[in-house]
Amino acid sequence: MRIHFIAIGGSIMHNLAINLAEQGHQVSGSDDQIVEPSKSHLLEAGLLPKELGWFPEKVSEDIDAVILGMHAEEENPELKRAQELGLKIYSFPEFVYEQSVDKIRVVIAGTYGKTTITSMIMHVLKKLGKPFDYLVGAQLEGFDDLLQLNPDNNLMIIEGDEYYASSVDKHSKFLEYKPNIALISGVEWDHFKTVIDEEAYYKQFEDFIRTIVPKGTLIYNKDDERTRAIVERTMDIKINRHGYKLPEYSINKGVTYLNHGEDRIPLKIFGKHNLSNVAGAFTVCEWLGVKRDEFYHAIQDFKSSIRYLEFVASQNGSVVYQDFAHTPSKLRSSIHAVKEQFPNQALVTVIELNAYDSLDPHFIQEYTNSMNESDFAAVFVNISLLKEKNIVLDNAIENLTQAFNHPSFQVITQIADLEHFLEGFKSAGYNLLFMSSNNYNGVNMSSFADKFLRNF
Repeated sequence: MRIHFIAIGGSIMHNLAINLAEQGHQVSGSDDQIVEPSKSHLLEAGLLPKELGWFPEKVSEDIDAVILGMHAEEENPELKRAQELGLKIYSFPEFVYEQSVDKIRVVIAGTYGKTTITSMIMHVLKKLGKPFDYLVGAQLEGFDDLLQLNPDNNLMIIEGDEYYASSVDKHSKFLEYKPNIALISGVEWDHFKTVIDEEAYYKQFEDFIRTIVPKGTLIYNKDDERTRAIVERTMDIKINRHGYKLPEYSINKGVTYLNHGEDRIPLKIFGKHNLSNVAGAFTVCEWLGVKRDEFYHAIQDFKSSIRYLEFVASQNGSVVYQDFAHTPSKLRSSIHAVKEQFPNQALVTVIELNAYDSLDPHFIQEYTNSMNESDFAAVFVNISLLKEKNIVLDNAIENLTQAFNHPSFQVITQIADLEHFLEGFKSAGYNLLFMSSNNYNGVNMSSFADKFLRNF
């Protein structure tokens, strides 16, 4: 096939372009911005556009498929040309479905936990030597790419994104995959991060269930009330339903164990969210023919590789973790997980909040008392990211202090002050949890861990 990519530089788009070229297809593409690592990957594959920009003359009648990335606007000149010629235009998820139509498609969806569950399933299948294709939204340990499509594989594991497929396809991405096996890990509407209203957001997941192929399987988190309600509204669909729940577990000397009868299965991860994710991953693997003992053996050395309670460093019994978190409920659960894992050690918690969000008093109120389980709490607001340098932060700092309502609380606005804050702890007997949804802009976690751990 001759395939043209509009917005070839996207993280997943460039992976798909390279994969298709390796299969022998003739691939071309355009973009007005290509950054690393996409740029180097495309250059190495011989697919990097000679110049940036949109060139309608690249789009001709002999193209079999045009793949449209999220970055491309509805008025994109190459898209307009493709429409004029009547070419077949795919969104990314539509094309992935076409390439996997004869495979067993497993789609993992949910507001939270989907990347972790997807990576757990992939980890187990890889360790058991079972071949599969995959599509994930984050770089996972043990996998070089975000996507693999191999015509010889009959199974595909897909992380299902609930956001729009493209500028001309306003359906949620996960509605395009038509899963044989689907999982919903939990559903939580966040009015600060979600562009659609609450009812429409929940309706997406109901629609997702209705895309499961006839006699397919839905696996869902029974502990999540909203998910149960969504499942109940789709009882007219003739599919299998299999709920999972938080498994029994125990903690001994900083190690979490799954309890199965008399057996204790040690894990390298901890926290109730992670343990629930293990239960979901096991249920999927069980439907794929993996035996319980095989799964338990394989999951023991799984490590979080996507910044959910991810280990950073340790020294003399003190541990530093990083976490991707911004919602108040996630903040509470992550703090609780570390305190539960290490009940005899004090916890220092730092959360980096978006600088502009921190100026919104309504946003701040969502965090009322959310860090209460921490022994020392700090909010880091990197004011160097604010374009308007004359913004007055006094009210924001006061609002943050009142909302978090913590006896040992600080608001930190400079990286140097954050370093000084961490250096002030004699870290023996303390653990550090650093959380952010901002990709740690300006923050070097390894450096901060060193500053925290070197003081005894």
